[in-house]
Amino acid sequence: MTKHEIPKKHPRFESLRTRECIIDGMHQKIVAEAGLIAHGRGEAFDYILGEKTPEFALRQEIFAVVTMLVAQHPVISVNGNVAALCPKEIVNLSEALEAPLEINLFYRTEEREAAIKEVLMKAGAESILGIDPSYQNTITEISHLRRIVDTRGIASSDCVFVPLEDGDRTIALRKLKKDIVTVDLNPISRTSLTSTVSITNNITRAVVEMTEFVNEFKDYSRSKLLEEKNRYNNKDLLQEALQFMSSRLLKLANEGNIFENL
Repeated sequence: MTKHEIPKKHPRFESLRTRECIIDGMHQKIVAEAGLIAHGRGEAFDYILGEKTPEFALRQEIFAVVTMLVAQHPVISVNGNVAALCPKEIVNLSEALEAPLEINLFYRTEEREAAIKEVLMKAGAESILGIDPSYQNTITEISHLRRIVDTRGIASSDCVFVPLEDGDRTIALRKLKKDIVTVDLNPISRTSLTSTVSITNNITRAVVEMTEFVNEFKDYSRSKLLEEKNRYNNKDLLQEALQFMSSRLLKLANEGNIFENL
C-alpha cells in the first residue's frame, strides 16, 4: 500500500500517510534506516497526546517563535526525517523567519545530501547551506559527522532550530552559548531537557503552527518580543507536557469503555 492508496476516511489516515512519507524517503535515500525507528518511537508518544496539538504545545511554539524572532542569526537545521515529512512546511517557516536552511546529518553521505537538497529545492527553497565544502567548519565537541557545520549558518548562528535532533549535538551547541529550539515528542529526551525551547508535538503539526505564529508576531518590536519570550519557561512547559501525558493515560486506564471506542 502506498500513501496514495490510503482511504482518507481511514481513522489512521494521517499516521499512515506520514509512515509512507518516511518509507518513501528511505527509498529515495533521504531518510536513513535508523530514521524509521526514530519515527516509530515518536509516533508512540503522539498516541499519548491524542494525535493533536495540546494547548501547552501551542505555548511552546509561541515561545519558540519569539526566541527565533529576537535572534540575530537564526538557522534551521534539516535532517532526513524533516525533509521527508514536511519539506514544503519547513521551507515556508524558513521564509517566514528569514532563517536559512542547513542540511546536517548523522549518517552523512553525498548521495543523501543531494537527495535532501533536491526535495527542499522542489519545495521552494532558493538556497541550502551545509553541503559546500568551502564553507564547512567543525564543532570539536562532537565526534560524529554532525560536527560538520556551515560557517554561514550554524557555525555563526546564535539560535538554531533542530527538529528531530540527537541529544549530543544539542548539548554541544548549548555549550557554545547558542539558543536551541527543538521539536521532540519525547519530553524527557536529552534534546528536550537541554534545549532552550522544547516543543512536545508532532513536527507535521508544529511547523505549520509555528509559521502561523511567525506571521502573528513578526511585526512586534524587539522589546515586545522579549516581553513575550520572558513569559515562558522551558522546564515548566515540559512539566506540563508530562502532566498532560500522565493524566491522559490515567484517564484512559480508568475509562471502562476504552475498548468500545477502538
